[in-house]
Amino acid sequence: MGKVYLVGAGPGDPDLITVKGLKAIQQADVILYDRLINEELLQHASPYAELVFCGKRPDQHSLTQDQINALLCDYAEQGNVVTRLKGGDPFIFGRGGEEAEVLSRHGISYEIVPGITSGSAAPAYAGIPLTHRDYSSSVAFVSGVSKQDGSAENYWEHLAKGPDTLCIYMGVRKLPDICDKLIRYGRDPQTPIALVHWGTTKGQQTVTGTLIDIQEKSHLIQNPSMIVIGEVVRLRDQLKWFEETPPQELFPQEAIVG
Repeated sequence: MGKVYLVGAGPGDPDLITVKGLKAIQQADVILYDRLINEELLQHASPYAELVFCGKRPDQHSLTQDQINALLCDYAEQGNVVTRLKGGDPFIFGRGGEEAEVLSRHGISYEIVPGITSGSAAPAYAGIPLTHRDYSSSVAFVSGVSKQDGSAENYWEHLAKGPDTLCIYMGVRKLPDICDKLIRYGRDPQTPIALVHWGTTKGQQTVTGTLIDIQEKSHLIQNPSMIVIGEVVRLRDQLKWFEETPPQELFPQEAIVG
């Protein structure tokens, strides 16, 4: 029996992979990787490793989740070291919990390797601190894809009246509906909002506005993007370091892991 590593590849900048995540890539016999990972990371794989693309786009899956689960089990049962490479963190809207459940049911050994999630990294690269003593003492990571029954209304009502800062994944297509619901349930229409497209990568773009006017600007931004809502967005004008001083590689990866 082999072993599976469920690895968070980080938000896009390849330098944000963890050391343990990088080791899992290097030691893998098989790597199953998602669309949102930076493919530069695959350069660290063994030349003998099998690379399997499991990319998912909105409403268009290369492989279904059930097929991915079956591949993880099949490869591990053949005695392989399998690295499941997922964008961000596998346990934050990455379906890593579902994959771990399947592995557990089949008695397959696995490890979870956390990664930096785009919910914290994209705002940081856009100059938006999620918490700040003067602006926000609470933050919620939120899925923009909510249930379509009556509970969806309760979901957005709670968020409108709850955390100071909202970080919304998978919400660009539903942005008008999200803004409408937050305003309807009590958020100030002038609440600042930012959309960060391809955060932490060279293609990063950020658009800001308010709940009431962001739709006039949001046509400039497509998936994948993080939505950040809250007073902390006001700090971006002062802290937008990425546009002024793009990050540089501090150490070659080989120097970190040998």
